[in-house]
Amino acid sequence: MGTGFSGEVAEYYAKYRRGYPSELFDALQAEFGWTKDDVVLDLGCGTGQLAVPAAARVRAVIGMDPEPDMLRHAGETAALAGAGNTVWVLGSDADVPEIGAQIGIGSLASVLVGQALHWMRHEVLFPRLLPLLRPGGGVAVVANGTPLWMHDSDWSHALRDCLEAYFGSRPGPSGGGSPQDRARYARALETAGYRDVREITVRRTDELTVDQLVGALFSTFSAESLPPEPQRTELAQRIRWSLPSGKPLIEDVEVTAVLAHAPSGPR
Repeated sequence: MGTGFSGEVAEYYAKYRRGYPSELFDALQAEFGWTKDDVVLDLGCGTGQLAVPAAARVRAVIGMDPEPDMLRHAGETAALAGAGNTVWVLGSDADVPEIGAQIGIGSLASVLVGQALHWMRHEVLFPRLLPLLRPGGGVAVVANGTPLWMHDSDWSHALRDCLEAYFGSRPGPSGGGSPQDRARYARALETAGYRDVREITVRRTDELTVDQLVGALFSTFSAESLPPEPQRTELAQRIRWSLPSGKPLIEDVEVTAVLAHAPSGPR
């Protein structure tokens, strides 16, 4: 069932993947009218970067992921945050009909999918989600910026060159968050019968340490492709040497969300 993001990769993900800005959750709450009576499903929840902050704004969040290690870290994150209104379920987009049978028609205020839709059959998923949404509810497909090696900055160019030299090929876009991917998802949502499909952007600026940069990079590998030790230590050292000396690692992040509403009920 899993997608390969287990073991050490899940640990890197939990420790180094950046979270989402509060402005994103403000926008989602306003868009879908979240209240303390609502239930939200975070599909492909990973270690809880969307689910745990959302839980503070609604009655409950169901986090679903096919990787047990991801769910274990999500549960630990929720416990530290005091988010006792989270439920963690082992499953994938193929299990949505079963979830629907358990929670009932019109039970969800929102379905969130962050950095995970490229693993799913979205043409099948979107119609299946539609009857589960309450009036005014909807779907948010969220992307947390571009990959570390795709920024227009000196340190990102150096990282990209280092990875190309190490692996023998130039890394490209990943994660399903490119403008082309977002346009494709928007068209699929409209085809499935959603209304008011649109995109929002929240901008943020982070300063990374080298350890955060390397850890976040390793979180993008699958368990099978993550370099073993000592190659991983060697790659980390190569990255350190390649980065511009004495310059801060400033990352300008554009968090995007494709939003779509169920066809019944007011926004």
